[in-house]
Amino acid sequence: MASMNGLIEPNYFLITAIAFAILSIIQYKKVGKTLETIYLSILFIFFLISYFILVFGD
Repeated sequence: MASMNGLIEPNYFLITAIAFAILSIIQYKKVGKTLETIYLSILFIFFLISYFILVFGD
């Protein structure tokens, strides 16, 4: 269980980025290139960059 001490684990960002990647692939295969697919892809990139900033930022 996560504690409420203000520390954010980088693993959460990586798991969320992978989930957004999977969702964007499923969305693209079902309906093609739509605004929602682009939005999910942008969220994937944002969370992946956030993960790398947290891991290599120190």
